[in-house]
Amino acid sequence: MKNKSLVSITDYTREEHIQILNLAAEFEKHPIQKILEGTVVATLFFEPSTRTRLSFESAASRLGAKVIGFSDSASSSVQKGESLRDTIMTVSNYADIIVMRHPKEGSARFASEVAAVPVINAGDGSNQHPTQTLLDMYSIRKTQGKLDDLNIAFVGDLKYGRTVHSLVMALCNYNTTFHLVSPNDLKLPSSVKIHIKDKNLHYYQYTELVDVIPKVDVLYMTRIQKERFSDPIDYERVKNSYILKNHMLDTSKPNLKIMHPLPRVNEITIDVDKNPKAYYFEQALNGVFVRQALLASILGVK
Repeated sequence: MKNKSLVSITDYTREEHIQILNLAAEFEKHPIQKILEGTVVATLFFEPSTRTRLSFESAASRLGAKVIGFSDSASSSVQKGESLRDTIMTVSNYADIIVMRHPKEGSARFASEVAAVPVINAGDGSNQHPTQTLLDMYSIRKTQGKLDDLNIAFVGDLKYGRTVHSLVMALCNYNTTFHLVSPNDLKLPSSVKIHIKDKNLHYYQYTELVDVIPKVDVLYMTRIQKERFSDPIDYERVKNSYILKNHMLDTSKPNLKIMHPLPRVNEITIDVDKNPKAYYFEQALNGVFVRQALLASILGVK
């Protein structure tokens, strides 16, 4: 994986996914390893982020790397009209690897094609979020003991949810049964469903959350993303479609874990946080170890 960009989760093979997960487990045991001293990581976030940006910066810092970049395009030369191409080509001179989030689909692929250094996609519009996928896979394997033969429910914004798109595509490498819960206007796109069909796997679609809770091993909640709607009225109509409350888990399987890429708005009530089946904050921590593994692998030190 040395010098190999990660734009789509499909850029890496199943074997490479597992290699990253295994290396992340090593970093979880020994998170402070100064193996990237003298290395510069550029974090270019053209779109707001808390967990992804900070976990990448935490991962880089724990490995001894220096971090440069910006967390708001308003503080960059984009405000002066600089093109994405020129930004990427310039930053390539300053860093050994670029981590980029951008609101436009396809921006990360474009960046990887013009950059002189590897590019990691930290989210491109409603397209993909492959590093979130890897930490989700790590979280699933850690809590369930496996990735094969699981029933996984995805709930909420399946149309615009880039975390959902990437994770579904990755889990198609395993014998996963997909349970898709969404309003009719926010169903999983056909372009993602085709990956399920190509692997001869099964998916079931629902509009009611309570219908899937007793059936699944992982309940992957997502927020309805206001920023993806061009019409505020459309958002208001679906924003409170699914709200998970603690009492709703009474019929769930003993091994159930509740995951969420965060941030949450009101789709999981606070009383769920104390339930041992809630895993979303631990899931966020796992992102540091996975991103350490990615940086170390792509930069060729592991």
